Amino acid sequence: MRPLRVLFAGTPEFAVPALQALLDAGQAVIGVYTQPDRPAGRGQYLQMSPVKALALSYGLPLYQPASLKRDPEAVAQLVGLGADLFVVAAYGLLLPKAVLDAPTLGCINVHASLLPRWRGAAPIQRAILAGDTQTGVSIMRMEEGLDTGPVYHRITTPIAPDETGQTLHDRLAALGAQALLEALPRIADGSLVPEPQDEAQTTYAPKLSKDEARIDWRSPADLIERQIRAFNPWPIAYTTLEAAPIRLWAAQAEDGPEGACPGAILQADRAGICVATGAGILRITRLQPAGKRPMSAAEYLNARRLDGARFD
Repeated sequence: MRPLRVLFAGTPEFAVPALQALLDAGQAVIGVYTQPDRPAGRGQYLQMSPVKALALSYGLPLYQPASLKRDPEAVAQLVGLGADLFVVAAYGLLLPKAVLDAPTLGCINVHASLLPRWRGAAPIQRAILAGDTQTGVSIMRMEEGLDTGPVYHRITTPIAPDETGQTLHDRLAALGAQALLEALPRIADGSLVPEPQDEAQTTYAPKLSKDEARIDWRSPADLIERQIRAFNPWPIAYTTLEAAPIRLWAAQAEDGPEGACPGAILQADRAGICVATGAGILRITRLQPAGKRPMSAAEYLNARRLDGARFD
């Protein structure tokens, strides 16, 4: 297969392995699109995206339009590049029809779920939160709808019982790069025909918010545990103790006596802080008080007692 003239669009860490895979495979990456630099951190200094950092390290042509939907000049520039294929991975900007139609082989997307399950912005976290036992990546031909295009290729992977948003993100990013390279030659020669998605199986993965990271102790312990794992490393599940916020980084759901007030601390020792929930007990093993670093439950208990305390 001759090297394809590939445009790549992506922004966060998830997209980096896919771009690296294209470069390692000898594809002719003729340009990289990524979102504009954004203020970040306490100092709110402008910070480049991980994809931009990789593109600069290879000296690749870089484009950072604020929008492609509302910038005809940026669209005309992209179309004029004459790409064979446009590969998109977590870019974060909508693509107008003129962009989708421009490359000879169209636009394909590396999506972190087994489409049509978990269309949308947060498929990794939603899969954990829902208690799914498996997920994967899909290589999809893009169209104007939200992740609605036909699928060229999927790779499936189990979701481990202790999986976090971070560990699953990293594994799916690597699988996305693998799936892309597996599909690319057959997309190029036309032998891989994408299959339409089954609309009856569609579920959606809306963007995460900080509000939904607050623990409701009336929920079952297993749901709260999944919430803690799914929202690690962002936005981090949290609760309050005596009106002070506490982030929860790790916990395990356990069977336990019924009838205790949800949020009540039933036991606290080096093995963890056991909290009553709507069904079962949650044993917190790693937490972060306001203004402090994350620490084990044992470290936290060295500094304070929790006799009779209750999380709100």
